[in-house]
Amino acid sequence: MLGWGPTKGDEKPRVVVLGTGWAGCRLLKDIDTKIYDVVCVSPRNHMVFTPLLASTCVGTLEFRSVAEPIGRIQPAISREPGSFFFLSNCTRADFQNHEVHCQTVTDGVDTLDPWNFRIAYDKLVIAAGAEASTFGIQGAKEHAIFLREVHHAQEIRRKLLLNLMLSDVPGVTDEEKHRLLHCVVVGGGPTGVEFSGELSDFIMRDVRQRYAHVKDKIRVTLVEANEILSSFDDRLRTYAIKQLTKSGVHLVRGIVKDVQPQKIILSDGTDIPYGLLVWSTGVGPSPFVNSLDIPKAPGGRIGIDEWLRVPSVQDVFAIGDCSGFLESTGKPVLPALAQVAERQGKYLAKLLNRMGKAGGGHADAAKEIDFGTPFVYKHMGSMATVGRYKALVDLRKNKEGKGLSLAGFVSWFIWRSAYLTRVISWRNRFYVAINWLTTLVFGRDISRI
Repeated sequence: MLGWGPTKGDEKPRVVVLGTGWAGCRLLKDIDTKIYDVVCVSPRNHMVFTPLLASTCVGTLEFRSVAEPIGRIQPAISREPGSFFFLSNCTRADFQNHEVHCQTVTDGVDTLDPWNFRIAYDKLVIAAGAEASTFGIQGAKEHAIFLREVHHAQEIRRKLLLNLMLSDVPGVTDEEKHRLLHCVVVGGGPTGVEFSGELSDFIMRDVRQRYAHVKDKIRVTLVEANEILSSFDDRLRTYAIKQLTKSGVHLVRGIVKDVQPQKIILSDGTDIPYGLLVWSTGVGPSPFVNSLDIPKAPGGRIGIDEWLRVPSVQDVFAIGDCSGFLESTGKPVLPALAQVAERQGKYLAKLLNRMGKAGGGHADAAKEIDFGTPFVYKHMGSMATVGRYKALVDLRKNKEGKGLSLAGFVSWFIWRSAYLTRVISWRNRFYVAINWLTTLVFGRDISRI
């Protein structure tokens, strides 16, 4: 297999980063490219600003507003002779020989056969993320759409607009119209609630004007097994339920047992027909993470110590949703949140920079180096929008802790302001601000492109 061998003593050490999510991109942004050559391996060449992804499904924002190319996050990848981005999947990690085996991404069936290659690393950072959890429910992967990537949002938008237009066609029965125009969201976490809120807002403000023939038939159902927004303050949860119900979202408590092409079946035997099914029930480890022969944290994540190292192998670190503290550290596994991943990426970049300056950048050279202060996560709070210029802001450190919790228009303003400042680049901030203004003045864009 062709590829790159180990770096020589007079060359810059090579950091290989697997993944372009919140953790990997924050590390790429902060790593010192004067010390290291950076090689990033990922099946997507951009980072997605996931908190605003639900807004792109209904045309509040354009897709490019939430995507930032990797070359802009770390310009060295485009300019430096030893730094590269490879549009590939990592298929195997050979920790003993300090190398990863990769396979290029192919687009569709009638394309070139994928190339296999290997890259030797001095430091390996696994930031491969997680994948949507279906809990083994039959048919979920085949028939539901997961709201995790830009192409998922594009698929949701196309299907939603297609169903709206099909329902107008002569000869379509009333029963079929009701099915086509029924949007079902499974999962009552922030993603599911925000998508339901955006969708109900879209129906109230845009569909009723532009699809007047079917305005009374379109509806949204949110299915949740337990409590919606379970991590939020009880008062905020009650407010969210009231607002969603007022917006026309039908809340159903139940466990999905089976997913069929045109309906879902709950454990109590209830059938819910759907035209669009969006699945957002949390995440679990990916097949790549499951394939790694290293100690795992609870929940099947890659086990790490207090410095985000994989202690069983040399020069390997894991950050983001794919990693969790080993039980031996005495620390709980952190939630799969963007703010956790970003904070870990920032910490690890500083650690690697310090290590490189101390002469520990090359393979097996950091054994005697002091790693300094361990990683400590401080929760900044949670936010979610529920549509119609309303949002929730929960600034408590944890569920039992005390702190500020707000709901309503002021929270919505805080939510928008916070996310506008957190968007990856000034270019994207400009896009988002212009999109919001355009939507406010002219309504949402409902072209099916």
